Amino acid sequence: MSTPSNSTWSQRFESALHPTIAHFNASIDFDIALLEHDLTGSQAHAQMLGKTGIISAAESEQLVQGLETIRTEYRQGQFQPGVEAEDVHFAVERRLTELVGDVGKKLHTARSRNDQVGTDVRLYLRDQIEQIRQHIRAFQQALLTLAEAHVETLIPGYTHLQRAQPLSLAHHLLAYFEMAQRDWERLGDVARRVNISPLGCGALAGTPFPIDRQFTAEKLGFASVYGNSLDGVSDRDFAIEFASAASLIMVHLSRLAEEVIFWASEEFRFVTLGDSCSTGSSIMPQKKNPDVPELVRGKTGRVFGHLQGLLVMMKGLPLAYNKDLQEDKEALFDTVRTVTGCLEAMTILLQEGLTFRPQRLTAAVSEDFSNATDVADYLAAKGVPFREAYNLVGKVVKTSLAANKLLKDLTLDEWQTLHPGFEADIYAAIAPAQVVAARNSEGGTGFDQVRLALKRSRQRLES
Repeated sequence: MSTPSNSTWSQRFESALHPTIAHFNASIDFDIALLEHDLTGSQAHAQMLGKTGIISAAESEQLVQGLETIRTEYRQGQFQPGVEAEDVHFAVERRLTELVGDVGKKLHTARSRNDQVGTDVRLYLRDQIEQIRQHIRAFQQALLTLAEAHVETLIPGYTHLQRAQPLSLAHHLLAYFEMAQRDWERLGDVARRVNISPLGCGALAGTPFPIDRQFTAEKLGFASVYGNSLDGVSDRDFAIEFASAASLIMVHLSRLAEEVIFWASEEFRFVTLGDSCSTGSSIMPQKKNPDVPELVRGKTGRVFGHLQGLLVMMKGLPLAYNKDLQEDKEALFDTVRTVTGCLEAMTILLQEGLTFRPQRLTAAVSEDFSNATDVADYLAAKGVPFREAYNLVGKVVKTSLAANKLLKDLTLDEWQTLHPGFEADIYAAIAPAQVVAARNSEGGTGFDQVRLALKRSRQRLES
């Protein structure tokens, strides 16, 4: 196994790193993910050096072409630097010098590893955020398609995991659509703060060379540049914000995952799991396990851990750059992979991995007292003070339980014995479909409101 030398450092060093320390110090195993972004950033820097006359136009072009050759080699699997390169940035610079000679040694003029790394990470994360937002849109599309098929399918609604009131299944699914919409918008906000260029901040104090930071920012698609060089090389707020936004995405996916796990259980039987998204038991042939939602639920803690790790890493760092910041990359890379994978898996689960059972759902909303509030509303509409009606319905439920009856099973005489305001229309008022339809306030579960919500959701996706 080769050992890195200190040839990349100044003559201040007389000997090489200890082999174990060299491996401990190296980041090439994971920051190779930044290679194409490093090439892109370096090409913009080389063009700027030529534009400002810091190097000649011919030298600038040599550097740009040499970097593009490395990109081609990497894509073809011909450029695979090992630990001897220490990190992706040294690996590129060394290969560039092999390709174009001493001109390659001029690339790092007016640039520090600190602002270079910061630029690469921002370019990477900017691209990944856009891709994750596209995955969120696909997830929302799957939710919307499923919701459109189940406007008048009823499902029990819960509070405290106790039966509360029946809902339109579409309304329930659209709640997750709204969560995902906030995730999509939140990532857009984060992207704006990612899209600031630190290139040109140098190690911490800027550079005496006559660089043009606006030129490189424009070349790289950054909206602006950091106004303070110390802040530019040490800021990782954007990484923490991304990890926080990613954690909220996972919260929402995990909540849905938990419900799917419940719904698929024998106790609920609200959904049937498809073979494409579930596995069996090694010893119990009858079982079908909800692997996708269970894995999503488990991976959520992993993303939370990366957020906490980034916060703890940053909390005690003095200005400006510190080697601790090398630890941001594995957290970011794994967060991106995990969130992307979970969004893709949950989208497929919604598209083909589960089927709702409308008959079972209809039976579920007909076998409880979730229409009790509607009895109180019925009396309140007839002028009975709601709190009085509320207490009376509590008595009705108690009487029904004692008689082993549901509210729908009470005779009209029994209703009128409880209160003379009850009439024959009480049965229609407490039928589950009517209970849902009646909640037609803005944003409610009433079928008319749900259809409006579906239309708005469709317009969001299409815009």
